[in-house]
Amino acid sequence: MLTQEQLEKYDSKKMYQFYDNWPAYAREAFGRYSDPSLAVNGKYFEVDHIVFAGMGGSGAIGDLFAAILSRTNIHISVVKGYLLPRTVDSNTLVIITSVSGNTAEAMTNISSAKDAGCKILAFSSGGKIEKFCNQQKVEFNKIEKLHSPRVSFVRYVYSILGILQGILPIQREDILESIKKMEKLSESISSKNMTEENPAVNLAKWITGIPMIYYPWGLQAAAIRFKNSLQENAKRHAMAEDVIEACHNGIVAWEKQNSNIMPILIQGADDYTKTKDQWKILKTYFGQNNIEYKEVHTIQGSILSKIMHLIYLLDYTTIYNSVISGVDPSPTASIEYVKKSLAQGIF
Repeated sequence: MLTQEQLEKYDSKKMYQFYDNWPAYAREAFGRYSDPSLAVNGKYFEVDHIVFAGMGGSGAIGDLFAAILSRTNIHISVVKGYLLPRTVDSNTLVIITSVSGNTAEAMTNISSAKDAGCKILAFSSGGKIEKFCNQQKVEFNKIEKLHSPRVSFVRYVYSILGILQGILPIQREDILESIKKMEKLSESISSKNMTEENPAVNLAKWITGIPMIYYPWGLQAAAIRFKNSLQENAKRHAMAEDVIEACHNGIVAWEKQNSNIMPILIQGADDYTKTKDQWKILKTYFGQNNIEYKEVHTIQGSILSKIMHLIYLLDYTTIYNSVISGVDPSPTASIEYVKKSLAQGIF
C-alpha cells in the first residue's frame, strides 16, 4: 500500500497537501465573495452569450461551467485556443481565465473581445492579463495561485461562483452542498487515509497502462480533467471518449488483442435511460471478451456537486498514480519548453 514516505519522496512540492485542503480552499474562496455587494454589478445581466476562454487548468474551469449551465437557457461557449466565436458582440460576456496571467491564448482572446465590444471579466493571479486590464479599464479579479494552475482550479471555481452570484442561475444551496460533499470525500481519499478503503489509491494502483476514459454527456468536464491530470501529474498517456459515440466507432478497437489500453467508465447517477442501456451493453461486451475495466460513479446531488466530487476523486487518483510510479507530479518541463519556444519565436 502507498505510504507517507513515498509521498514525501516523490511529491517534491507537496501537491498532495494542497489537495488535502481543497475543501477548505473552496469554502474560503466562496466565503470571500458571499457578500452580494462584492459580486459583479447589474450591467452584465444583459447578455445572451457567455464565453469561457482559458487553457489547461484554466480551461477546465470553462468545461465545468459549461456543464453546470448546460440545462439552462444561457448560450455557453468554451474556447481553448486563439479564436473567439464569430458571433460574439456587445451582448456577449467573455470570461477570461489565466491563473498565471501570461497565457498567450488568453492574451489574444482578451484583446479580441475588447475589439469586438464584448463585456469582459478577467481572472488571474496577475501577469500580463492584470496589466492589460488596468490599461484598458477591463474588470479584473486577482485570485492568488495555489501551487500550480491545475491545483488552483478549486480556488478559481469557487471565487468565480461567488463573484458571478446573481448572474448565473446556480443556487447558493447547491454551491454549499458541493463543498460539503468534498469535505466528506476528503475523509476517505486524503493522505490521512492511505488504506485499502481509499478509492483514489485503489484506482491509482490499478492504472498501469493507458487509460481510456468513457463518459456520458454532461460529465465531459470531469473526464477531460481526469485525462489532463493523468498527463500532467502522472506523465501518462490517456484518452477520453463519449460513451455513445464510442459505441459507434471506438469499440471496434477492442477487437485487437493484447492491448495495454485500460477502460475506465465514469457513470452518472442520473444518466439518460438510453445511455444506461449503452453502459450495460459495453460492460457485457467487456466481460465476454475478458477486458478488465473500472467503474467510477457520481454521487447524488446537484450537477456541481457531482462534477466537483468526481474531479476531486480523480485528481487525487493521478497524484497517487504518479507517486506509485515513482514520478514527481509537479514538474511539467515539456509545457515550459513550449511556452519558452513561443515566447522566443523558436518554431
